[in-house]
Amino acid sequence: MALDVTEATFERDVVELSRQTPVVVDFWAEWCGPCRTLTPALKAAEAARGGRVLLAKVDVDANQSLAGRHGVQGIPAVKAFRDGVVVDEFVGAVPRAKVESFFDALVPSAADELLEKGDELSLREASELEPRRADIATALARARLERGAEDEALEAVAPHAAADFAAAGLVARVELIKAGLGAEAFAALDRGEREAALEGLLAELEGADEETRDRLRRAIIGILSEDPSAPSAREYRRRLAAALG
Repeated sequence: MALDVTEATFERDVVELSRQTPVVVDFWAEWCGPCRTLTPALKAAEAARGGRVLLAKVDVDANQSLAGRHGVQGIPAVKAFRDGVVVDEFVGAVPRAKVESFFDALVPSAADELLEKGDELSLREASELEPRRADIATALARARLERGAEDEALEAVAPHAAADFAAAGLVARVELIKAGLGAEAFAALDRGEREAALEGLLAELEGADEETRDRLRRAIIGILSEDPSAPSAREYRRRLAAALG
């Protein structure tokens, strides 16, 4: 059931509560026809999530300063709060499907929860739930590489390699390992020594044949794609381009 929130209770019932559970706030008014159209979809979306997302309602006529402070210019205006701040919003009586996706974005899916666990069994289950997600596939591949299961790691990421740099990099890693190359660099990477790994792979480019150079290129790009904003990423991309000529 939606909680009626006022100027006096907003901080407690929305801002502070959202630090524990996402809160969707519906700014509405009694005279607003689209508001009445939207309300059933909002209530149904809240009920379907069993307390994982809460719904609050603010009557803009009775709380004009509160609505103004939150930039409400048209109603219904729906704002999602998480960790004390607005993380998403929309205006108008949108279709039910959009309401559902709006609520879905506020809570982790079953696959997200399994991905967060990070163990191989959970990652395999997550991959089965959402087989199109490259981030899950790459996490599963890394878990398999930790126990030396290169073929199983390749099976996890190969379907994503054409569209995802990290997946393509892991495919290249397996190919290089099978060719007896890059072992020290990848061991450094697994220890968290990212720059040492990149230096090692760049060094192996010199004198390598065309096929090996392409594998090294994909492996390096894959590593860089995991943290593209890192201070050293631009320099390593420049050095890779120069080495490839």
